[in-house]
Amino acid sequence: MPAEVTVGPPVLTINHGSTFMVTDRQGEIRPNDELGVFAADTRFLSYYRCTIERQPWTLLTSTTPMYYQARLVYMNPLIPPLDTRLPRTNYPLPGVRGGIPAGQVSLIVTRTVNGRISEQLEITNHGRQAVRFHLELALRSDFVDLFDVKAHRYYARGETATTWQANAESWDLVTDYRNADFQRRFIYRIRRTDSPPAYANGRIIWLVTVPPAGAWRAEAVMILDAGQGEAAPPPGCSFDMARAAQDFRTRVAQVRTSNTDVAATAQQSIADMAALRFHDADMPEEEWVPAAGVPWFVTLFGRDSLIVSYQCMGYYTALARGTLRRLAQYQATERDDWRDAQPGKIPHELRHGELAHFHLIPHTPYYGTWDATPLYLIVLHETWRWTGDRGLLETYLPTAERCLEWIDRYGDLDGDGFQEYQTYSNQGYDNMSWKDSGNCVVYPDGSLVPQPKALCELQGYVYDAKRRLAEIYRVLGQPDRASELERQAATLRAAFNARFWLDELETFAFGLDPHKRPIASVASNPGHCLWTGIAEPDKAARVVRRLLQPDMWSGWGIRTLSAQHPAYNPFDYQVGAVWPHDNSLLAAGFKRYGFAAEASQVARGIFDAAAYFESHRLPEVFAGADRAATTFPVQYLGANIPQAWAAGSVFLLLRTLLGLRADAPNGRLYVHPTLPDWLPDVELTNLQVGGARLDLRAWQSGETSHWEVTRHEGPEIEVIAAPATPDAL
Repeated sequence: MPAEVTVGPPVLTINHGSTFMVTDRQGEIRPNDELGVFAADTRFLSYYRCTIERQPWTLLTSTTPMYYQARLVYMNPLIPPLDTRLPRTNYPLPGVRGGIPAGQVSLIVTRTVNGRISEQLEITNHGRQAVRFHLELALRSDFVDLFDVKAHRYYARGETATTWQANAESWDLVTDYRNADFQRRFIYRIRRTDSPPAYANGRIIWLVTVPPAGAWRAEAVMILDAGQGEAAPPPGCSFDMARAAQDFRTRVAQVRTSNTDVAATAQQSIADMAALRFHDADMPEEEWVPAAGVPWFVTLFGRDSLIVSYQCMGYYTALARGTLRRLAQYQATERDDWRDAQPGKIPHELRHGELAHFHLIPHTPYYGTWDATPLYLIVLHETWRWTGDRGLLETYLPTAERCLEWIDRYGDLDGDGFQEYQTYSNQGYDNMSWKDSGNCVVYPDGSLVPQPKALCELQGYVYDAKRRLAEIYRVLGQPDRASELERQAATLRAAFNARFWLDELETFAFGLDPHKRPIASVASNPGHCLWTGIAEPDKAARVVRRLLQPDMWSGWGIRTLSAQHPAYNPFDYQVGAVWPHDNSLLAAGFKRYGFAAEASQVARGIFDAAAYFESHRLPEVFAGADRAATTFPVQYLGANIPQAWAAGSVFLLLRTLLGLRADAPNGRLYVHPTLPDWLPDVELTNLQVGGARLDLRAWQSGETSHWEVTRHEGPEIEVIAAPATPDAL
């Protein structure tokens, strides 16, 4: 069995919709750290500590049995007896009478997120003598904006006031925050308790008395008011958790395999995907939006939401439906340089916190991404291919046409046919594709490439988007427009392969710099050009070989940047680290061009890494350290965990190994399994193709993979053995 590796700082995370709580393993929150209770991009609770006679409880176990629940088990430390020299004029004294041996008392804390956060405390006396002690709960709220927390800026921008309110049915610790017209309120409401609490010195205090073998209980709830009032949940949490969980289990496809590591990784990814969904009151019940990741990206996030939706096709198409709707609603209608918006552009990120409220950041929403707009077209077409829902095309064709207009008018800055990105905002991003860190696009000498930059994968996204939109136009009875888009795509493909190919490096250029010179740095980006089909087949074969050379292949996955590059750092975000979602797209591209064994190699690296991570949960990113040197994958500090497109990578990798392509409008599903020795069998149950539900089993026998449909419910679907090709949609 591999050694288990904990990714990132040891924390407990629970969430429901857009509300989440992150504590250390002790269950506590420290103010000068990236912990807390968050909703609507605000940290409502910044300090939490529970003590017995002002001493910390001894933690025995802490875990999250479900994504929305945490359970912590403690025992008491040694509580020494009172000094007998003290006067006892008021005997028995409040507090401890005769001391408590270590481990005589246990405390179980159960927290559950359901818009609010409920908390149950249960104390049990395991001794033969009664115990009496003070239980203290220290709580503080700083209401710091999420962006400030991430930047470790913990100062107050407004004014805070706290009151203690003892009512007939509850005890409320109420903290209000106000900065001009921006208001937030946190309430810790004790609803049931076996002894009445008091409030003093910044702490809620109970005097607890527990008889031998007896128990003491209290129940409380944390209410996070982001302007919606006490009765309603915060934005993004407008659904019943139990009902939503049951609906998800009914709808999502499941994975079965004799490879226990793959099975465990798939189950964890399904659980993560259930957790990373949010739903607003104005959305249809069958539509959800994936949040990008906890803790920093629990929001609508254009690129991430679209890629996750693509990864989950066939498993849970509700994410694609919700994403298409929400992003269409926020599609830009006018130019706004502060937010990097131009008409037709799909947003990058939407925020609701204090900084956004006062326009101190441009995320209202911010449009600083160049890839979300063509990705919208790709996902619209792919959703139609998996659902067969013509109504999607009719509903979102106007959105798609505005996307196309933006691509041609604003995406191509100089009219040369290529996409180049550039910010117009004084808070804009320097890099605006999926690699968006400030240091990720580099010349061969390690220096930074200035804007504008024409990254290679952007050309592939536009090529794929135009071909897909052409098919949509044909279906909707506009063949002339379809033919024109197909011509444009063919022209782009020819120009791209001529301008971006670097024969001496056996790969495509990272991109073109402002002077249209190729950026001759070896990176993972050219693999996306295989996923989109823009690469010519002879060049694709060489890209596959190049990406699997030792400087790019870590043993756990393909690095973002060559280890031979001067800027390479295996522990840096996008200049050497390994991203599961990146690798899932690369593997899909390899298989598209017929490199099944190479796709399997990538998939195995990712699944092998997952086996080492806690709970088989893939993080957003992990270090690009060489497998031979470390023998286990190395954590990347600060990675989002859980993270949606890391979880979605599992679904796309399995779909790639099975060779699944849907054509639901014509009642077909194409299958081409190429199972490796390490994955001799896979079964997908409840696979969704159009209105049908299928169970599909594949297995390896000798050198050949076989498959069969073991269950079919709903409309007829013809399942056809056929491999993908570079030109197939």
